[in-house]
Amino acid sequence: MNRFNKLFTRFLTILAVAPIGLMGALGVSFLSSTPTEVEATVQQHTASSTPYPTLHKTVQIDGLEIFYREAGPKDAPTILLLHGFPTSSHMFRNLIPQLSDRFHVVAPDYPGYGNSSMPTVENFDYTFDNLANVMEQFVQKLGLQTFSLYLMDYGAPVGFRLAVKHPERIDGFIIQNGNAYIEGIDNNFWEPIKEYWDDREATNKGLDNAFWKNVKAAYKQPNMSNEDALRFLVTLGATQWQYTNGVRNKEKISPDNWHVTQRLLDRPGNEAIQLQLFYSYGSNPPLYPKWQAYLREYQPPTLIVWGKKDEIFPAEGAHPYKRDLKNLEFHLLDTGHFALEEDGEVIADHIRRFFDKKIVAQR
Repeated sequence: MNRFNKLFTRFLTILAVAPIGLMGALGVSFLSSTPTEVEATVQQHTASSTPYPTLHKTVQIDGLEIFYREAGPKDAPTILLLHGFPTSSHMFRNLIPQLSDRFHVVAPDYPGYGNSSMPTVENFDYTFDNLANVMEQFVQKLGLQTFSLYLMDYGAPVGFRLAVKHPERIDGFIIQNGNAYIEGIDNNFWEPIKEYWDDREATNKGLDNAFWKNVKAAYKQPNMSNEDALRFLVTLGATQWQYTNGVRNKEKISPDNWHVTQRLLDRPGNEAIQLQLFYSYGSNPPLYPKWQAYLREYQPPTLIVWGKKDEIFPAEGAHPYKRDLKNLEFHLLDTGHFALEEDGEVIADHIRRFFDKKIVAQR
């Protein structure tokens, strides 16, 4: 009986620190195990379930601290994960461990986002050209010779700049609500933003459509300036909308998402950064033909995993990739803008299968 009491006490101690998922498996066999055997079972399971933990690092680039998440064996094929607005590498927190057993996964935060440095607009040139320049230096600093690109939202204009400049480095693409075609921004959401590109002092231009009328009504500003309208996009209500609009089940989307993101958006000076990048987004459509020509010439293996209920980058922006790519796998997912939040496991499965076949098998 004393041996049983000691063993049971040891078992409870192990459960207190072990993952919950181990309880059922251990509970079946603990009576027949010695304390050493139980501890070994816990250690073996924990080691096998997280062989490559996600590491949180920083690197210095032009005096800026660039934060990044990294996991997986460095001799495995690399996937560079480029985040969208208004989030950061936080959006990949669940995807990284789902891929890190087969891939070397790296997810940086751009300047002004996440845990990277946030210089003011007076001290840093917040343009997509410059974000791509920082990411190019980031790639060089980490010694990434070749890699696949995961492009989402802002990640598309950053990533396509990298690809066009250094096509020899690109193994392939995963594109999730990342636009490279005019069709993808031919909708109500983009109308006032396009006017803002032409005139930052514009008032009430492109705001009289179904989407933006609601914003004007909420602010009780029938003649709202375009800049004031775009300020709405950095509010908590807009951030929550981006995470929940178009999803099948809002209860599956953790509110941690918009609270983590909003805390960073609310930092003094960050609103000016976001407005500057809204304006700089106008530099991207003129480059679409160049990006499309790159796709036609190099035919990189490409996986499309697109949330089809996204009102910012709707499915109309996904279909045109079929015109230019032959080596393409295409999936429209029944979810919204941040598809990883609801369909992360589905996306991870597609990546593992597609890139095992297209990338790993070629090495």
